[in-house]
Amino acid sequence: MAQRRIGLWFIGACGGVASTSALGLAALSRGLSPSTGLVTALPQLANLELDHPSDFVLGGHELRRATFLTAARELHRRSGVFDERTLSACAPDLEAWSSNILPGVSFQPDPAIVALTDRPDARRMNTAREAIDAIQSDLRAFHSTHGLDQLIVVNAASTEPPFALAKEHQSLDRLLGAMVRPSPAALPTSSTYAFAAIDAGYPYLNLTPSRGATMPAIEELARERGVPHAGQDLKTGETLIKSALAPLFARRNLRVLSWVGHNILGNRDGLVLNDPENKASKVKSKDSLLAELLGYKPQSIVTIEYVESLDDWKTAWDHIHFEGFLGTKMAMQFTWQGCDSLLAAPLVIDLARLTALAQRRGESGALTHLASFFKSPLGSTEHDLARQFALLERYAQSAAD
Repeated sequence: MAQRRIGLWFIGACGGVASTSALGLAALSRGLSPSTGLVTALPQLANLELDHPSDFVLGGHELRRATFLTAARELHRRSGVFDERTLSACAPDLEAWSSNILPGVSFQPDPAIVALTDRPDARRMNTAREAIDAIQSDLRAFHSTHGLDQLIVVNAASTEPPFALAKEHQSLDRLLGAMVRPSPAALPTSSTYAFAAIDAGYPYLNLTPSRGATMPAIEELARERGVPHAGQDLKTGETLIKSALAPLFARRNLRVLSWVGHNILGNRDGLVLNDPENKASKVKSKDSLLAELLGYKPQSIVTIEYVESLDDWKTAWDHIHFEGFLGTKMAMQFTWQGCDSLLAAPLVIDLARLTALAQRRGESGALTHLASFFKSPLGSTEHDLARQFALLERYAQSAAD
């Protein structure tokens, strides 16, 4: 059987997550890395017909002067991750894929993200429709040039501020009318990309808490076009632990009185989150699951602070105050430290493989079986990590039958 060719198009192609995903695919293809960190390498998913790392071709949009290789080398230099042997061996792949990186496209871009832009040919459009047309032109050219069987668009850009939905976002007809007007209320950049991808028949993965495809009009579009999508906001650190740990208190009938989580991180994502409006999206995403998991809302505090010297490393310190038998108050604390891009990249590869499979199976709309990967999973209110993973296991069993 001929080898499939699967395209991955990154929004924010030279950020830490995208460049680490690129290095990971190259290293896996060359047999230079074990599959540690890949959910799709688990025995429970072994019977699925998933694409091999060597099947992928990468490209993307970027607002900065960088490549997959220079971004990976910067991460290596600043954060002490990877090793020189792997970087050197994979350099030809990263350089080849970097030739597919094009200047970013935006409509009403976010000021905190614009401040990081140094690419003079970055394109700013007057309407959402113009931006969508430009994005689709780039996607179709990439698809054609590389003879791709499938193409998946991945939002790995920095977090946008919250975007409130209005009446024009409630139906596809209304949104189509709004997109031709130069109104900033039409679509944020993440949703512009989501519309462009899904309308062209390409699945869309939202790794961020930005609005993306989360509006009735774009969900309607996904159903009409028969295109799957998934998101939102990858679950890689403190929230991952919450989704595993909070059910412990619920199942032992221990009442959580308060849950305080302080997060510090560096890198460009941290810098963007230093803006109060952008931070609001992330805090909401991180703080939303406790009530679902516990069945009540304890007092909770979530903070996110930018610490430049940490680079790609992030640390979370959590204090859980809970009540036990005979009204006795007790406490639990934990500290989590991890490298942001190294935690996220294997999940990107997992999601790409699983989404490509879902499209081949004719699935469309929000992929609810991928809930365990996200803080705010689309199409699902389940936040318990064990139950979320059970959804994936059941899907894998049915898809392999």
